[in-house]
Amino acid sequence: MITIIDYGMGNLASVKNAFAKLGYEACVSNRPGDILAADKVILPGVGAFADAVNNLRRDGMDDIISEIVKKQTPLLGICLGLQLLFSESEENGVYQGLGIIGGEVLKFDLPQGYKVPHMGWNQVQPAADSRLFKGIKAGSYFYFVHSYYVVPEDESYIAATSDYGQDFVCAVERGNVFATQFHPEKSGELGLRVLHNFAVLE
Repeated sequence: MITIIDYGMGNLASVKNAFAKLGYEACVSNRPGDILAADKVILPGVGAFADAVNNLRRDGMDDIISEIVKKQTPLLGICLGLQLLFSESEENGVYQGLGIIGGEVLKFDLPQGYKVPHMGWNQVQPAADSRLFKGIKAGSYFYFVHSYYVVPEDESYIAATSDYGQDFVCAVERGNVFATQFHPEKSGELGLRVLHNFAVLE
């Protein structure tokens, strides 16, 4: 079973529907037992970093997510879900994240002519050995909506980059931890391929 964590922030239905389109059963839950028993776990997210991380801690989901990582259950963060995995974010102040991945979340400081938030389709350059992007060509387009980007301390976590006035990391993977800045559930057939690649991970 694929379980999508419900902590009050995130487009849960569209993620669930994307897996259903692929033929995978997914449930949305805020119950620790459901999440810990899952074969795969999704951490979605839309909105402000501070509100999201406070909701996770309020519900004890920070400890549940740490347990998932220790158990080696595959975990996929999407958009804000990627950023929450990092040590800290500078969104509207400095806030501590879940610390699953060492590094920080920074606001775009872009050349004139580039709008923030970065919104729309953009090319992605996957790492050659990425499991998440298996079968996906370099330069493929995915859908983004974000004003902040992640900077991992360890570059070996980088699974893909993109360019929007600057190069930035748009996906990470290491062990059982995966995450994308773009929305695979809104990225057409190639986004579904990313979700399929995650769903079939051993």
